[in-house]
Amino acid sequence: MEKFRYIQKVKEVYSNGGNIIDYLKRASNSNVNTVEDIMISYDFQAGTYIKFYYQNKEYYENYCSSLAKVINGLCNFNSIIEIGVGEATTLANLLVKLKKRPSYIYGFDISWSRLKFAKNFLKDFSFNNVKLFTADLFDIPLPDNSFDIVYTSHSIEPNGGKEEAALKELYRITKKYLVLLEPSYEFGNQEAKKRIERLGYVKDLYKISKQLGYKIIEHRLFDYYSNPLNPTALLIIEKNSTNDNNKPTLLCPISRTKLHKYNKNLIYSKESHLAYPVIDNIPCILKDNAILAFHLLTDYENFKTMNNII
Repeated sequence: MEKFRYIQKVKEVYSNGGNIIDYLKRASNSNVNTVEDIMISYDFQAGTYIKFYYQNKEYYENYCSSLAKVINGLCNFNSIIEIGVGEATTLANLLVKLKKRPSYIYGFDISWSRLKFAKNFLKDFSFNNVKLFTADLFDIPLPDNSFDIVYTSHSIEPNGGKEEAALKELYRITKKYLVLLEPSYEFGNQEAKKRIERLGYVKDLYKISKQLGYKIIEHRLFDYYSNPLNPTALLIIEKNSTNDNNKPTLLCPISRTKLHKYNKNLIYSKESHLAYPVIDNIPCILKDNAILAFHLLTDYENFKTMNNII
């Protein structure tokens, strides 16, 4: 995480109302939004979406009601995950409106601080069984065909230029339907298109999905969006997985082996010997969080006995 060295300056930029991603791109002479840029920006902004929710409850009511109508009409489903769940302002309101509460409810974000707020926001709605974890959109620590419903809400937005990679990874973990609510370059006016280009947002998700051979069952301008210069498109992709037996389980993003709970502060892959921290009950499963701990399970007394150490 090379750009962590800029954190003190980022604090100054943020406190003065500046754009963190713009600053980080200038600092590294880059013209694209990196995963690290996005992580730092979102982590500093944690809490702002909950503030926005309480100031715009009617908008969320309409937005999530429309999303619930879409998802309720797709299929019978037992698992759902929000990609880039942020502070769970969409997830919590969506769950209230689903006809059936799925057994497996997951959400991940690249920012731990946003998930801290999400965990508490979900508790405000009496949802205590949602599995939250940090992860990278491009290295999701989940098996193929894990979730009946995979959905986004402006979460792959800042990853312009990486549309194909994002779509492939989301499609990989989808079992039945991938539902995308993302910026609409196609349906935007000229001013909106210029803004999307300037901010490095995703474009052409419909076109790229078609090129990848995905089965698109709906593509239209969504019913509600908060900013006319950032209109939301609904894109629904159907996937008929031949493997319906996979259940959501956390994997090591490096070895793709199962992660087991070691204690309340650590999860561990017995196969790869890589461990990942758990902070405030939130597993941190970015590749950069990995700790090589070959002897984590070694019992010291047994070690002495086996090696004839007195």
